[in-house]
Amino acid sequence: MMPRGLRSMTGYAQAHAVENGWSLRVSLRSVNHRFLDLHLRVPEGFEPLEPVMRKIVRERLRRGHVDLTVQYEMAGPAAVGVNQEVAAAYLLALKELREKFAMHNEPDLAGILRLPGVIGPPVASIENEMERLEAATTKCLSEALDKLDKMREQEAGHLRQEMTARLAAMQTLVARTDQLAERVRPAFAKRLETRLKELLSEAPVDPTRLAQEAAIAAERSDVAEELARLRSHVQQFEALLAGAADVGKKMDFLLQEMQREANTTLSKTPGSQAEGLEMTQIGLELKSEIEKLREQVQNIE
Repeated sequence: MMPRGLRSMTGYAQAHAVENGWSLRVSLRSVNHRFLDLHLRVPEGFEPLEPVMRKIVRERLRRGHVDLTVQYEMAGPAAVGVNQEVAAAYLLALKELREKFAMHNEPDLAGILRLPGVIGPPVASIENEMERLEAATTKCLSEALDKLDKMREQEAGHLRQEMTARLAAMQTLVARTDQLAERVRPAFAKRLETRLKELLSEAPVDPTRLAQEAAIAAERSDVAEELARLRSHVQQFEALLAGAADVGKKMDFLLQEMQREANTTLSKTPGSQAEGLEMTQIGLELKSEIEKLREQVQNIE
């Protein structure tokens, strides 16, 4: 089994085997899904192998909508077989119709052979070859999973580059917000003092009470904690990008936390002054980067 690294959930792979008298092809197609959603399509007679195939896939894949298709063909004289029981049932039905409706034309043999289930690889031949078919099927499935893993790992490499760039942009936006917040604090305190004087006019003001109110108002507009948590979430996200597989759900959780901090930062943006407007614009850009990250994470296993 290949070592597990960061993988996307999109990929396609196939493997085939050829034995005396028959050929086998196993195909895998995977797209994103919250959980592992496995769908099998196998030829008639292969149903006993389904539990084995499902077990192999579940050991290798954690998430994704996966279509597993098995194609089986026989070569030479053994490739053609007539299911006489099915053909007899069709002929009996035709006989009853002819008698009921007084029809005199004879059945078309070529037409009967084209009816579903009448002609094709004999199921009995599959049963006789089941041991060899199981070995070939599991081998092909493992080979196809190896190829799928390689493709999904390559796709994850492209996603990693894109997400790394977005995380760097977020770091820059957080740093700009921090700088603006430092500039806003003195201006905010001055505006608060001026506004209080206007409201209180000539009434005496308790300096202690004034200081308390100013501190409360300043705390409500302080975004230092939100920015610190955003930096921490970005660092954790970067660590997940550099780590092993099965991190998609963890990334989803971190993005929810990032969105929460971005929303809180926006709600604390002070006033309509130039600095406040710029902080609002940066906050909106942060939310946009988080949403773009979320779209990319939807395809990470």
